[in-house]
Amino acid sequence: MARGACLPLLLVTLWFLDARVGGVHGRLFIPPGAVVDSAAGLLRNGELVHAAGATLTRYVIGAGAGIGIGVFFGVMLGLSPYTRLLFGPSFHAFKQVSLFAWVPLIMAWCGLGEPSKLVFIALAAFFPVMLASLEGVGSVSRDLVELVATYEFTRVQLLRKVVLPSAIPSIFGGMQLSLLYAWLATLGSEYLMTAGGGLGALLLDSQSQLRMDNVLFVMMVMAVIGVALASATGALESWLLRGRGPQAS
Repeated sequence: MARGACLPLLLVTLWFLDARVGGVHGRLFIPPGAVVDSAAGLLRNGELVHAAGATLTRYVIGAGAGIGIGVFFGVMLGLSPYTRLLFGPSFHAFKQVSLFAWVPLIMAWCGLGEPSKLVFIALAAFFPVMLASLEGVGSVSRDLVELVATYEFTRVQLLRKVVLPSAIPSIFGGMQLSLLYAWLATLGSEYLMTAGGGLGALLLDSQSQLRMDNVLFVMMVMAVIGVALASATGALESWLLRGRGPQAS
């Protein structure tokens, strides 16, 4: 963690030194003091808090919906060869389409408001976890399933006690990717569909006003929130899977 902070600290130090000696300056290269003043202003008037709250709410709802639907479809495709034959080719074809290529269609169906953003975010979260769930369920040993079948487990018991525990590591790996893509999609949706506010909309407004101090600060906030979300996800995964290590050995 400390080593990872070396480069950002070096860049910030060079930034401060450049401002002190009067190096590169101008409207597009803002000194650190102006960014600090911008941060104080955005915090004081509540604009940043409101924008961050809207973004995080949008992220949680969209990512949660996409992950939930993705896990469901992934498990269903993994469990049933017939379902996999029926829907698998279509899902694999859809995943080849760039996420942003869906934007015109989503906006045509849902408009420019909140539903479009949520659908876009959910779509970004859907494919990674769906494919990871499909792979995780498909990797469960057939011998193990046949062995458990001798104990006359119901399909629900087989799913809950054998399939899902074996597939959980793969599902969590896909979930981490889904959360990352959903965060990027959240900011992208706010940048493309500005109705409803958020950090992306705040960034766009600052850019249109040539407030590069605001732009730099909002970008820093986006990066910090993204790193915090990734760290929280990793910590949650470690906590949920910490009991699996001794069993595996």
